[in-house]
Amino acid sequence: MKKRKMNFDTLAIHAAEQEDQNQSLNTPIYMTSTFTFTDLQQADDTFSFKRRAYVYTRGGNPTINLFEQRMAALENGIDSVAFASGMAAITSVLLSFAKVGDEIIAHRNLYGSAFGAMDHLFRDYGINTKFINMTHLEELEGAITEKTKVIYFETPTNPSMEIIDIEAVVSIAKEKGIKTVIDNTFATPYFQRPLELGVDVVVHSTTKYISGHGDAVGGVATSKDQDYIQRLKFGYMCELGGVMSPFNAWLFLRGLKTLPLRMERHAQNAQLIANFLVNHPLVEKVMYPGLKSHPGHEIARKQMSGFGGIVSFELKGDLEKAKTFVSNLSMLKLAVSLGDAETLVEVPALMTHRDYPEEELHKFGFSKKTVRISAGLEHPDDIIADIAQSLERLS
Repeated sequence: MKKRKMNFDTLAIHAAEQEDQNQSLNTPIYMTSTFTFTDLQQADDTFSFKRRAYVYTRGGNPTINLFEQRMAALENGIDSVAFASGMAAITSVLLSFAKVGDEIIAHRNLYGSAFGAMDHLFRDYGINTKFINMTHLEELEGAITEKTKVIYFETPTNPSMEIIDIEAVVSIAKEKGIKTVIDNTFATPYFQRPLELGVDVVVHSTTKYISGHGDAVGGVATSKDQDYIQRLKFGYMCELGGVMSPFNAWLFLRGLKTLPLRMERHAQNAQLIANFLVNHPLVEKVMYPGLKSHPGHEIARKQMSGFGGIVSFELKGDLEKAKTFVSNLSMLKLAVSLGDAETLVEVPALMTHRDYPEEELHKFGFSKKTVRISAGLEHPDDIIADIAQSLERLS
């Protein structure tokens, strides 16, 4: 008899669970750096790969491994590698594909630290990155050379909420034998599963929606290729040392249990915020793929089951207007990060995206006055009331 596949909401709670010897309902936190052997023969068998066992938390830990397997189940992958941060995941994955003399092609609009790593750090080590507009597929085709090893992008993008056609990018990449990596942090596997669309590796900053509570920093990479996962774990995560804490893994497992419920509320609130802003006389531009006016709306409908919890917008006027707007907010918090229960607001050009060249922001799809809102879980009337009073004070 064929085993019935669980729904996403159930997998978020039960995927890969194992019975605890003490019948604990919640996963134990194995807060240990090392694991013991009964004798030297057992140790020898383990180190010669005749026996599978935990040795040292950097290479494997029961709490971390459960989180890795649960993320793989939610992304419909084979396995995952957990990291100490989203940036540890991103840089490790990219370095696993690109070497000295190779090229990366990346979408122009990325998380600021990811842009900085590729534009500065990787370049210092002989890996060049071309930043292009992947919403125009002809730009991608024209940028590919024999040196191109990996294509990296987000969708929706940070902070401009641009939508990239995942299947179209994958088709171009596969024809040339190029790997594809996508940061799925904004959508989460609840709204979008890129591995099902042919992407090679999916990365997340688990600090954001996976945690959902703003109390843990982490990252994860997931793939359908078990050999690659082994290479990434032992050749890059272990060697570079970006291991996730068992306690943080436990917090992320807790976060996953409520991910479906939270993502629905985040998206509902974001849609209501976008609807309010798009009709406001002081607002020049609203960037949210749930709006029919968004240029990527139809592609988002095709590859996502929801539009996510992030809204970006620009006010009429200059940067000073944006500064005054965020300063006038009361309940909404001025902060980096996103995906928390609290609604968070930032001005990317002055905060998370400071690595981008100030005089060329328009080339990368946003401006000095772009404001990003991470819709929280508060009642939408209260969120919109705070935005409204701040806009009213501007006028």
